[in-house]
Amino acid sequence: MTTLVYAKGTCAIGIQVLLEEVGMSYDIKKADFSKGEQHTPEFRAINPKGKVPALVRDDGSVLTEYGAIAMWLALTNPDKKLVPADPEGMARVIEALDFAVGTLHMLSWRMFRRPDAYTANADEQAQLKDRGRDAVEKGLAVVNEQLEGKDWIAGDYSIADSALYYVEFWVAEVAKWPLPANVQKHYDRMKQRPSVQVSRKEEGVA
Repeated sequence: MTTLVYAKGTCAIGIQVLLEEVGMSYDIKKADFSKGEQHTPEFRAINPKGKVPALVRDDGSVLTEYGAIAMWLALTNPDKKLVPADPEGMARVIEALDFAVGTLHMLSWRMFRRPDAYTANADEQAQLKDRGRDAVEKGLAVVNEQLEGKDWIAGDYSIADSALYYVEFWVAEVAKWPLPANVQKHYDRMKQRPSVQVSRKEEGVA
């Protein structure tokens, strides 16, 4: 049985969405990051990086990093068409996914959400939070333009939409900031998908 190593409110929610999309049977192994469980020997034995998501596959091998897991799920379930088969289409999906994970998440949201990871100085943390919010908003403005006249971020529905979804989730449900109009429409569209509804139930949101 495949196992998703998961922490509530993290980017692992997007991988659960993809597991539901491909119809894979899986268990969830939860880690409580508020209690530092990502630093325990048990967790580190699964993922020495001390973070989620991690996917323990049927053969016992572990796959980590959002993009790698998402791509593996897509390529091993080609009938679900979560990545295009042509080089240009695949490149555009990876481009959009990388922007969501690398820029909106790691370079922007993390600065807002975890300023303590960069400095112990309270004044500097406040500045980082402001800079993080500004970076998120500027990034979403770019995405908003890309979504003009489109339902999905990179052509047909793809793994990139799952990554954009978890960022939208954080902005709308955690920070309670307004989303740009086209991004809000994308978020609303995502919430209608059965896979996302399973994830939202796991997260305890409507």
